[in-house]
Amino acid sequence: MITFNSPYCVGTETELIATAFANKSISGDGPFGKKVQIQLEEQLGVEKVLLTTSCTHALEMAAILLNLQPDDEVIVPSYTFVSTALAFVMHGAKPVFADIRPDTLNIDESKLESLITAHTRAIVVVHYAGVGCEMDSIMETVKRHDLMLIEDNAHGLYGKYKGKYLGTFGTLATQSFHETKNITCGEGGALLINEPSYIERAEIIREKGTNRSRFFRGEVDKYTWVDKGSSYVISDILAAFLHAQLNEADKIQTKRKTIWNYYYKHLKDWAIAKDVRLPIIPKHCEQAYHMFYLLMPSLEIRTKFISYLKENEIGAVFHYLPLHKSDMGRKLGGEQYDCPVTSNVSDRLVRLPFFNDIKEQELGKVVETIQNYNL
Repeated sequence: MITFNSPYCVGTETELIATAFANKSISGDGPFGKKVQIQLEEQLGVEKVLLTTSCTHALEMAAILLNLQPDDEVIVPSYTFVSTALAFVMHGAKPVFADIRPDTLNIDESKLESLITAHTRAIVVVHYAGVGCEMDSIMETVKRHDLMLIEDNAHGLYGKYKGKYLGTFGTLATQSFHETKNITCGEGGALLINEPSYIERAEIIREKGTNRSRFFRGEVDKYTWVDKGSSYVISDILAAFLHAQLNEADKIQTKRKTIWNYYYKHLKDWAIAKDVRLPIIPKHCEQAYHMFYLLMPSLEIRTKFISYLKENEIGAVFHYLPLHKSDMGRKLGGEQYDCPVTSNVSDRLVRLPFFNDIKEQELGKVVETIQNYNL
């Protein structure tokens, strides 16, 4: 069976985890956690990186930093993972669901103006498949209405928009190091802070609402409870695993680019002939090579296609269901929002096997099996 995903190890993870134990520091903000944070700050040019236990928790931190009040609204794409909306709902916001572009499947920047009200506090963008949203237009909208921009960059580490790293546009951004991501530690995330005025409070929120970070820096003689927060700090064991992966980031990204290009090259003609759409990457975007997907002609064809691949021992999956149509989304008023592209794409999209260890012969089997499928 060619699985849809398989976690990748660069080979030095266990060695660095053993070092973490030898350091006798395996809880949060240990030596490896600090190394990784500095590593990402230097690579991306970010003011501050705070590692978290997940991207969901990084989004929750962003929600707390917003100081949400009753009736506050946060605009999110309907085509995204539930965490993008849930983090803000948990802290009192009403989600306003936006439709996506038909080309990149990112939030449709042309629809944002119509969704902004006097209650809007923030816009959350998701760089789907690691391809940048139209940040020039989005940044103009954010500035014009004095809103906060938050980037859910779970897919997009090392992706760029017009030469600038994704995750460095918004006041805040979040990363994921989940097992399915390019760079992983199994479960983990990070909050990227591009506006220095948010750093101190973010440290407090991350440390259960205490000023513990200031205490360890010698800035106060004892630490105490000063704000909202939770236990969002990642173990140094996971940080050691992550450090090993980040050390090999170029190698990982190069391999993923090779996989993506193989699919595109060998499926392009077939897709044109069968009315199947491949991913569209704008020239001004450098993608992160997070996934490869197909947009099938219909839901019925996609369902049969996934079953066909499974019968041939190839794991392929669909992706998000529209949040505005979900049970919780409807309870929050989601049905008032018109997101036709989201609904259409959700029915038709299928993701192909994509992981670093996939062999060329396995890629060949996937491609050949697809080419032999009669729509």
